[in-house]
Amino acid sequence: MLFTGTFVMGCAEMLVAGMLDLMAADLAVPLSAVGALVSANALGIAIGGPLLTFLTARLGRRPVLLAALAVFTGLNLLPALGAGLETFIAARLVIGAAEGLFIAAAITTATSIVPRELTGRAMAVVISGFAVSGAVGMPLGRMLGDAVGWRVSFGAVVLAAAVALLLALFVVPPVPAESEVGMMGQLRFAFAPRVLAVLGVGVLLFAGSSAAQTYLVPFMEGVAGISGPWIGVCLMGFGIAAAVGSFGGGRFADAGAPRALILGAIFVAASLIAMVFWGANPVVAVIALLGLGMCGAGVTSPWQHRVEHLAGPGAILAAALPASAGNLGDAIGAFSGGQAIDIGGIPAALVTAVILATVSIAAAIASRSLRPAVSSQTAVSRQPEPAMDH
Repeated sequence: MLFTGTFVMGCAEMLVAGMLDLMAADLAVPLSAVGALVSANALGIAIGGPLLTFLTARLGRRPVLLAALAVFTGLNLLPALGAGLETFIAARLVIGAAEGLFIAAAITTATSIVPRELTGRAMAVVISGFAVSGAVGMPLGRMLGDAVGWRVSFGAVVLAAAVALLLALFVVPPVPAESEVGMMGQLRFAFAPRVLAVLGVGVLLFAGSSAAQTYLVPFMEGVAGISGPWIGVCLMGFGIAAAVGSFGGGRFADAGAPRALILGAIFVAASLIAMVFWGANPVVAVIALLGLGMCGAGVTSPWQHRVEHLAGPGAILAAALPASAGNLGDAIGAFSGGQAIDIGGIPAALVTAVILATVSIAAAIASRSLRPAVSSQTAVSRQPEPAMDH
């Protein structure tokens, strides 16, 4: 059910991205105006998600999950009922915040009902909902938009979200917050320098990926010489590779999150380097594209695992921070790539992506030795994170 929730939320995000032109034409506004829906959602996740998680840190996870799903379902009903662009943009801010809250609560719930050695895999189940939605959400959303109109497509999202909410009512068990510290303690541990350092690794890595991913279609057309329906096939392949990597990343997180984070950064950088030097070869371009999707998504669970482990008693709040930092990295990467394109075209954007990813490798290596602190309020020792150093 937790996977279903993130899958539906991811599909809603992809729905907007896949129907921007349809929405702009119907609302008679510029494409950039509709693009504000994407920015509003990302801003809601980045800021609203951690804020709501902090405010609800002392509550049981089940009611928090249900409330987040209910808000998501209700607000996505607005465009289906004819709401204007301004209203929908405001709603997307709150929807993003509800998504961020749901992700944090879902991860806390999932990890609380499995043995500690399966924590990474439990995280991967939740996170993979977004990865799988990337493979089907955008093409399916486009098909629905073309066939029945973009507003009806949001009606389908509401229906799917309502089903997920109904499932949650019957399936999700009661999970108390079980925090060792109070709300201020959550802040202190979740925003400790060691946690911020690893969050910074993810920001750099996601920025590097985003600097290339945002402009994949221009890369395929202008550099790799891929055109027509093959672009759609490649994008779907990218989404499938991301889904596979997301599921697989959980096992690497359980085996050793610090080393998995380093290896993930290395393979992302290698995929980007291949795109820079050999991207004109369609075969190499496709292989690099699949590698970027798989490794970029595969590193998410080890990163999440590492952040929560380092936060120690502040893990409830820390569970919301990777999604927030990831959105920040995506925004930085998209902006940096766009600026680079203005200067030197698509190749410049790819070089920018390589630089960011390479810096993330160094940052991941530097953060490898960081260890969590324990609350002074507890004498219970926490199991050390596997390091895969042998």
